Amino acid sequence: MQSRSLTSWLACRTLPLLAALAFSGGALADAHSNVVILATGGTIAGAGASAANSATYQAAKVPVDKLIAGIPELKDVANVRGEQVFQIASESFTNEHLLALGKRVSALAKQNDVDGIVVTHGTDTLEETAFFLNLVVHTDKPIVVVGSMRPGTALSADGTLNLYDAVAVAAAKDARGKGVLVAMNDEIQSGRDVTKAINIRTEAFKSPWGSLGMVVEGKTYWFRAPVKRHTADSEFDIDGIEKLAPVEVVYGYGNMNDSAYRAFAKDGVKAIIHAGTGNGSVGKQIVPVLQELRGQGVQIIRSARVTGGGFVIRNAEQPDDKYDWVVSHDLNPQKARILAAVALTKTQDSKELQRIFWEY
Repeated sequence: MQSRSLTSWLACRTLPLLAALAFSGGALADAHSNVVILATGGTIAGAGASAANSATYQAAKVPVDKLIAGIPELKDVANVRGEQVFQIASESFTNEHLLALGKRVSALAKQNDVDGIVVTHGTDTLEETAFFLNLVVHTDKPIVVVGSMRPGTALSADGTLNLYDAVAVAAAKDARGKGVLVAMNDEIQSGRDVTKAINIRTEAFKSPWGSLGMVVEGKTYWFRAPVKRHTADSEFDIDGIEKLAPVEVVYGYGNMNDSAYRAFAKDGVKAIIHAGTGNGSVGKQIVPVLQELRGQGVQIIRSARVTGGGFVIRNAEQPDDKYDWVVSHDLNPQKARILAAVALTKTQDSKELQRIFWEY
């Protein structure tokens, strides 16, 4: 009797534990998924003079067909095909490049024979492109942006595994509905949160709020999900956007003057992102010109040059309500520029603009 009771007791406790362990295990990519790789250049398509050159090399040299051919294991995670959209270093990305890429991603996402999309990209502005796609492409299909910190010719090149992981994420059913993702250094990051925090090591991309998950041997493991609005839930749609609003960033520092603000305003910008010190602080000598420009219709958006977590608090440091300024919440200056450039295609109202910064 005691033996039977002990067996029942163990079963009651062991079965739920096994079920929980099974649920927490990684999900394999679906080898029958159709994934399109859109190549734009960058270090992942770069080449150095020798295997010892990991930091000095020429970006955007290797075409997408050679990238795919170099990873025969891709066939084990998805049916893959590639398109060469651009072949540039990402610091040369313009608004026109963003629009063209966004429209191509949107068109592919509408096709029934496409289950996921990977975008290869240079790392310098990868975070900006990922956030842009996160805002404007209406789909729940996985869109994964990927780059590398070392060219494929270097010792311990990271691009091959990064691309393999990106395809695995794009082919995974559990990656749907999580917004645009960035797969690098075994991690799955939110395209909204992630930023390039280091310029020389392979663990360059960080989020102040942590990664969403990891990829290990083609399996996805998830630990959190984004809560800000994105992709299918976004009020912005790339199919209806033909031009982004002109927005510029001015970097804050001690002893700065107002020349850059005035020059940008003269050029006809719709908004200026103030990359302030600390909590988006504005030097007392700069406040009058920002008030003046706001009176002329230029949106003033306070962001912060600091990284690593935290956000700009409205009406702290500066009376934003009084001055009719906007705060960028936790978005860094370059991401604030992207959101403002998109948002200003729909509204010129500062209160609506602030709502958008809270929600996205």
